Amino acid sequence: MRFAFAGIDFLGDVFETLLNRGWEPVKLFSRPCDGIYDFNDVTVARARSLRLPVQFTRLVPSDLAQLRAQRCEALIVAGYPWLIKGWETQLPYAINFHPSPLPMGRGPYPLFQAILDGLPEWGVTAHALQPAFDTGPIVAQELFRLDADENHDRLLAKCQMAAKRLASLLAEDLPRLWSHAQPQGSGSYWPRMTQVQRTLDWDKTVDDVLRTMRAFGSIETFARVNSRLIHIWEGTGWRADHGHRPGTLVHRHRNHLVVAVRDGFVQLTGWSPYPPQGPRHRD
Repeated sequence: MRFAFAGIDFLGDVFETLLNRGWEPVKLFSRPCDGIYDFNDVTVARARSLRLPVQFTRLVPSDLAQLRAQRCEALIVAGYPWLIKGWETQLPYAINFHPSPLPMGRGPYPLFQAILDGLPEWGVTAHALQPAFDTGPIVAQELFRLDADENHDRLLAKCQMAAKRLASLLAEDLPRLWSHAQPQGSGSYWPRMTQVQRTLDWDKTVDDVLRTMRAFGSIETFARVNSRLIHIWEGTGWRADHGHRPGTLVHRHRNHLVVAVRDGFVQLTGWSPYPPQGPRHRD
């Protein structure tokens, strides 16, 4: 099947899986990435190795018409921020890969909230594109268990591996799966996380603080220690009675900081006073 891919490295294995299953690529649509949290260098390099045209600007109706002229049959979207409309008159299929068990968790990046809410199960969904984000009929879906100590980077890996399996299903039998797609019905929309939600609250419990740290992982949380804002990607903690005010720096050994919280202590073992400057993070 001839297809175009719109996305970045976040779910770029979908692109590679379809290639490995014999689908014929026509074009890559990507977007600018910061090289810190978002990347597209692997996907772009793969496309260029295949001598595919690569477009970094928003996909517009004229691009869809061009895909039709190139006999493109499917547009596969994964990690693409712009809403795509008008494909119905140009292409037989247009499918988005979303990292949630839709209809739960519509929105730009629901993985953080899944961990913050302590959900026992999560999933990845392949759905038909519709004029509203993440609302189209479900073509394929895979659900999986979340661990009690789930963290962002582990959950991201689970989603990426599930997305590859879904891509294999689509490559095997897209027409049948498409014809049996199920409407989503009502669901939930989770907006983009704010800096306040990514900031540790020392007045909370050890479990609450560590859950927030796990939810963001290498994407980092923020905290104030001795009135200084720092960036945190790793830590642990323990419950203990103490007489310290929450937020007090009670111990330091080299670059490890121990901060008092409501019912114990949190030790920060991976942190920096500076914003990330390079590819230490996801994708």
